Amino acid sequence: MTEVAGLSAGDLPDDLTAAEAGMWQAFRNGSVYDLSSGDSVVDDPHGGHPWGPERSVRARIIAWLLLDGPPALAGRVSALKLAGVRVTGTLDLAGGTVRPYAELRDCRFDEQVLLPEARFTTLRLVNCSVPRLEAARLQTEGDLHLPRCRFQNGVRLTDAHIGTDLLLNQAVVYRDRGGRSIAADGLSVGQDLQAELLESHGELRLRGAQIGVSLSLRGARLYNPYSRLALNAPQLSVERTLYLTPAGVGNPLLSGTTPARGTRIQRFECQGGLRLDDGRFGDAVDLERARFTLTDDQELSLRRVHAPELRFLGDGPQRGKVVLSGARIVNLVDRAGAWPGAGRLHMGGFTYENLVPQGPFPLTRRLDWVAAATAEYAPEPYERLAAVLREAGEDEDAREVLLAKQRRRRETLPPAGKLWGYAQDWTVAYGYRPGRAAVWMAVLWAAGTLAFSHADHPPTNHDQHPYWSPALFTLDLLLPVIDLGQAGEWQLRGGWQWLSAAMVMLGWVLATTVAAGATRLLRRS
Repeated sequence: MTEVAGLSAGDLPDDLTAAEAGMWQAFRNGSVYDLSSGDSVVDDPHGGHPWGPERSVRARIIAWLLLDGPPALAGRVSALKLAGVRVTGTLDLAGGTVRPYAELRDCRFDEQVLLPEARFTTLRLVNCSVPRLEAARLQTEGDLHLPRCRFQNGVRLTDAHIGTDLLLNQAVVYRDRGGRSIAADGLSVGQDLQAELLESHGELRLRGAQIGVSLSLRGARLYNPYSRLALNAPQLSVERTLYLTPAGVGNPLLSGTTPARGTRIQRFECQGGLRLDDGRFGDAVDLERARFTLTDDQELSLRRVHAPELRFLGDGPQRGKVVLSGARIVNLVDRAGAWPGAGRLHMGGFTYENLVPQGPFPLTRRLDWVAAATAEYAPEPYERLAAVLREAGEDEDAREVLLAKQRRRRETLPPAGKLWGYAQDWTVAYGYRPGRAAVWMAVLWAAGTLAFSHADHPPTNHDQHPYWSPALFTLDLLLPVIDLGQAGEWQLRGGWQWLSAAMVMLGWVLATTVAAGATRLLRRS
């Protein structure tokens, strides 16, 4: 007969309490061992109602069952399934290999749970009160479920490897002595990490974490008034989508889905900085209706993020900064009110291929968006916006953006450069409005023709000269290089001579600005 810790398979250890004996037998049978009273107030593991010895089991007995427990009864599968149980002492499974299925619901732990370097098939703690979960380098073949649990001194999952899903839905986690609510640097999750409606008090760390499918923080509330970051997740890798979006409240069937119209929702809220620098996302980063509360020195940082789509559809933060420097996005889905004001947006090196605005986003607001990102003049954001608009067939808008770039550049030039810039702007709008050249030419031609029709014009050669034509004479003055045979055939004196010189100078200015604009157009094409 199989022996367990010196006992026959059917024997019970002598020192077990009545509650522990019942748990021992339920383990062998694979059935749920429920010590709940039936009173929801009394049975609340997070409440203050005391649970006596009749509902208490020692942590070392649980460890005994999980690490070296008795065999299952014939035709049954051994499993630890507890409900409404108080666990006294420290549950220490560090380095152990746990083969039985383990699920604890509505349980209360007096002391921390230690699982570093332990191995499980599947572990579920549902709606449990746990002082602290220490699970660095934990490995599970299946799921790790921690929904609706409350952790008074944080959770550590550093370098843990979860075979399928990690669930933290509706969990409440308070910070540890280091200020972290959940420390999960290097975490690996085979499928989804769901932390919907999570309430985090402290820094949630996911540095270098790898998520096999999606990471959902729908409806989560992250609070960290103690330091700069509420979510610190640089180099995060998510194969599909990161959701920082609303969650439906009150219906567990809504988990992992977008709430239908009419459903009561809770937005994603972040009070403190958020850092996703160098992140890689297979489908999208979705910030629909997200709300950020930042201080002046905090940031929503997306530096060097790569994603096919960024849905920047939250509420524009009133303070702090939004940083997209070096990010690479294919589709930028945004709305005008989602972006911060001037001086609080940084987009150096930010590239995107398509703009998909949600709601009204006129070009003037889009230019304000670029200006907000360039406290000092930088051509790159203007050129990127113009290229995207041109690819979308919006050539007129692209020209307006490039014109705005030239006007912004003019502010940085010395007085002579500014004067020349104003001349180019007033005449042909830096070449981006070529129709202005024809208008100016027509105005000057008409004015000159009218003026010179009253001028005294003795010929230079009395024996041979062309017929006097004020219109041709004016045109000959205005057109540099081209000789119409009028300007050199007549002698003008006094003010008429000064007028003709002014016409020549205006013609050269007009021609030069047209040539400069044409050069820019050719370079752009």
